[in-house]
Amino acid sequence: MNVIIGSDHAGYQMKEKVIAHLLKLGIEVEDVGTHDEESVDYTDFGRQVASKVSDASFDRGILMCGTGLGMSMVANRFPRVRAALANDLFSAIMSRRHNDSNILVMGGRLIGDTLAMQLVDTWLDTPFEGGRHQRRLEKMDAE
Repeated sequence: MNVIIGSDHAGYQMKEKVIAHLLKLGIEVEDVGTHDEESVDYTDFGRQVASKVSDASFDRGILMCGTGLGMSMVANRFPRVRAALANDLFSAIMSRRHNDSNILVMGGRLIGDTLAMQLVDTWLDTPFEGGRHQRRLEKMDAE
């Protein structure tokens, strides 16, 4: 599995910790930035990650901004992207089981590091159930 990851300034510290965690798990990671806490536009990084998941260059993506809301809005504008804002474990699980989410979005100003790593692990490990959910995804992509 390969993962592309990005954040704005508000998610930078969390992004760095998530990258270290993913590398320890043996997951290939591409970091598109930002690379410090200087103010930047979240849209620039959300677009980079979502475009690479959309064209299947990467299996999955992870995005972080202050709340996760802006990154979610940007990412979900791309075809075949199913970005899920998950600041709790149930949302992370269900985004994979029922929606086959391919981008995890988290709010760097809303959750702590321990929960962030639990969300990443849970999201990576939870399989898509398929079945009736596959039909719904196909409808989403057809529109």
